[in-house]
Amino acid sequence: MKEEFTISIFTENKTGVLARVLSVFTKRHINIESITASQSSMKDIHRFTIVVLVEEAMVIKLVAQIEKQIDVLKSFYYDNTEILYQEVALYKVPHKAFNKSRNVEQLIRKHSARIMDIEQEYIVIEKTGLKEETEALLEELRPHGIYEFVRSGRVAVVKPLEQLNKYLNSLKK
Repeated sequence: MKEEFTISIFTENKTGVLARVLSVFTKRHINIESITASQSSMKDIHRFTIVVLVEEAMVIKLVAQIEKQIDVLKSFYYDNTEILYQEVALYKVPHKAFNKSRNVEQLIRKHSARIMDIEQEYIVIEKTGLKEETEALLEELRPHGIYEFVRSGRVAVVKPLEQLNKYLNSLKK
């Protein structure tokens, strides 16, 4: 049965490593639901956070194949109960939506969003939350008009202590 898994991949910061990692998914015809890249808590080590919808047997194979890639230090997979995660969404709505009624203002409060920028033609709203929460706000804003919408990939931390630190410490011993 397909489940949502979050894969954390720790790599050296080298040119081409992302392409090599993504080729593992492409070869298996696996769609990536979300991807985020950033530095990790360790100096000179970067982290990719990739969300996939697959069976657990497949995610185990994916992680093993990813670890074989050059410049990949270690990768781990987690189900949604093992991580804390969020996404950031930005909505550009017409300024006139605020002029016509207080509904948009009430929507922002209801969804715990915030106004990020106010321009003459538009207003940019920021919402941090789960994908379902950012999409719920999007659907409620649609009747008022949406010029642009963008959502980040998932950012996640593992509930247990970061496993990369444990792994690297085990190599030192």
